[in-house]
Amino acid sequence: KLYEFGSAGITKTLERYQHCCYNAQDSNNALSETQSWYQEMSKLGAKFEALQRTQRHLLGEDLGPLSVKELQQLEEQLECALSQARQRKTQLMMEQVEELRRKERQLGEINRQLKHKLDTESSSNYRALQQASWAPGTIVDDGAAYHVQHPPHSAALDGEPTPA
Repeated sequence: KLYEFGSAGITKTLERYQHCCYNAQDSNNALSETQSWYQEMSKLGAKFEALQRTQRHLLGEDLGPLSVKELQQLEEQLECALSQARQRKTQLMMEQVEELRRKERQLGEINRQLKHKLDTESSSNYRALQQASWAPGTIVDDGAAYHVQHPPHSAALDGEPTPA
């Protein structure tokens, strides 16, 4: 029970000791974390360089240091990519052809509807024209009917006096 007789100074000393121990562990953790991040950065940098080199090779640049085997692999990659691009292009063109065929069918249907409507209106106009041509006072000239309206017959025109 000696600690009961300890002063407040001892308590503060113990607190500082614990604080320093934990800070030392924290700094060790921070150091290992920093090293981990540095290793990750190094890996990503190397990967970035490799990707840039591959891109240059795919673009046909910097091919001098490549061996025959590496050039053959590059050629296979390019042929595969070209084949995929052609397949995609063919697919898109087929989709466009199908869309144009669909539009053609749709426009053909609209055209048939308009022809039917025109035929219906033409036949009704033709019937109206025929009926008008049979009416008295109608003159038909080159298929066009003109209705001639006669003035009403009055006695004043006949020379007879009109009653006032």
